[in-house]
Amino acid sequence: MNDKTGVDVLLIDDDRELCRLLQEYLGQHELRVTASHSGPDGVARALSGQFEVIILDLMLPGLGGLDALRRIREASGVPVLMLTARGDEADRIVGLELGADDYLVKPCNARELLARIRVLLRRDPARGQPPPQVLVVGDLEIDTGLRSVRRADAPVALTSVEFDLLAWLLRRRGAAVSRDELSAGVLGRNFSPGDRAADTHISRLRSKLGPHPDGVERIKSVRGVGYLYTVASEY
Repeated sequence: MNDKTGVDVLLIDDDRELCRLLQEYLGQHELRVTASHSGPDGVARALSGQFEVIILDLMLPGLGGLDALRRIREASGVPVLMLTARGDEADRIVGLELGADDYLVKPCNARELLARIRVLLRRDPARGQPPPQVLVVGDLEIDTGLRSVRRADAPVALTSVEFDLLAWLLRRRGAAVSRDELSAGVLGRNFSPGDRAADTHISRLRSKLGPHPDGVERIKSVRGVGYLYTVASEY
């Protein structure tokens, strides 16, 4: 960032006219948008440390969007919002599994894109988050100020969405949390049938955290409702 009021956004998309329109619209809302039109250039810029949000189209020349996302996630936790074609549900799921924070289907509404970016920015601990708080549940410790997670005193690397989902479940530990609540509270949108975003993030979270030390599943699915973070009294 170059000043306190603006936000640097990287838009990786080979549609130059779309980039121009989004630069103009988002620029009216204190977002400085830099456009990149190829996968390799986009990855290099994304890893420069200059940008606070990445908007990544999956159809790119030189390096596909999923491969670009994989390279970004190998070195950076910067929030990534994917742009996908309407029928590419499989790519959306793979993108979420690779660590994307959110997605929009093209052609996208600029106003909705702005709203999604603002949701991602609210997860930045430097942007008005509550004072640091350490929450310890069993062998798990999360620091909401540093946005760090430790399991059995070993660090666990999570994306911003995974961290927020975990924090939400831990605060409601022992109680079932609906997909509606997780979608609205964490993803910043209403849940709709067929929306796999929350499920995919939870699946990655389960994989990274593993079970409790005694082998009991840490995050359980509650049929017809959502998910529950189990505590000692529950098993």
